Amino acid sequence: MKKYHVYGIGNALVDMEFEVDDAFFETYGIDKGLMTLVDEQRQHELMNHLDAFEGRKACGGSAANTIMAVSSFGGRGFYSCKVSADELGDFYIDDLKAAGVDTQLGSQREEGITGKCLVMVTPDAERTMNTFLGITETFSRTELDVNALKESEYLYMEGYLVTSPSGRTAAIEAREIAQQSGVKTALTFSDPAMVEFFRDGLGEMLGSGVNLLFCNEMEAKNWAGTDDLAEAVRSLKTVADEFAITLGSKGALVYDGQHEIEISPHPIKALDSNGAGDMFAGAFLYGITHGHSHYEAGNIASLAAARVVSQFGPRLARDEHREILELVLS
Repeated sequence: MKKYHVYGIGNALVDMEFEVDDAFFETYGIDKGLMTLVDEQRQHELMNHLDAFEGRKACGGSAANTIMAVSSFGGRGFYSCKVSADELGDFYIDDLKAAGVDTQLGSQREEGITGKCLVMVTPDAERTMNTFLGITETFSRTELDVNALKESEYLYMEGYLVTSPSGRTAAIEAREIAQQSGVKTALTFSDPAMVEFFRDGLGEMLGSGVNLLFCNEMEAKNWAGTDDLAEAVRSLKTVADEFAITLGSKGALVYDGQHEIEISPHPIKALDSNGAGDMFAGAFLYGITHGHSHYEAGNIASLAAARVVSQFGPRLARDEHREILELVLS
């Protein structure tokens, strides 16, 4: 038995979440619904304007949220990332450990600024992110823990790494190590903008293909260059053995390598879409690494994502994970 169910790599960002209205975006020139990379000065400027709104802080980053979900369901997760020797770096490590996730991070860290992500949520539950990567932009092969990777059932890579040359190189190397070591590979496209503007880099990260791919409907269609979901599905089959496409209020579509499986949605009142895709991936990975079918894993993931959307923040209370498993598997 492997030591870890999932070994993840990705950006380490302290999420700062705020509830705003559409007028805020218009006033300060923010593209709604996207993840936009900004410099430190721009982020400070926005932080000053956000002082009037209620905020929440948590250890985050797309892959980090997924690995924490795996752990919260009862799996064993490891996360390789990069934070600096500052107060937010300490906060990040403490929050990871509190979630039961192992990491290569320790007390000996580089000087710099830990990355931060401003997550702005509007009344329609859509999330908009302005991210200053800070030191996580220099995530590289140095941060890889090869032993932990080889002792894992799955490698999970976030698509956001494509924006950093060293991060993309690290992801490619991690995939190659995994494939040479019999570790299954999984990747998430992360955001429509990653597919639109960094498609070639994502292709390098995919290499000859991965075992499992996560994306939403827009990302799938962007990848295939089509408005037709069926055509997008055919395109994904050329780069992934299996995949899961989240469809928002329509549920999800899971491909197990042989069959396309429709996953039913769970009607809820959406408050905050931040972390829904990350939770879906974490719950799904938990399911398939614990003997459940793709259909069962998809239903666990669908309910977990719905629960996340119905509250503020990308995580659930630990006892809520147990309740989800009981509801789906009983």
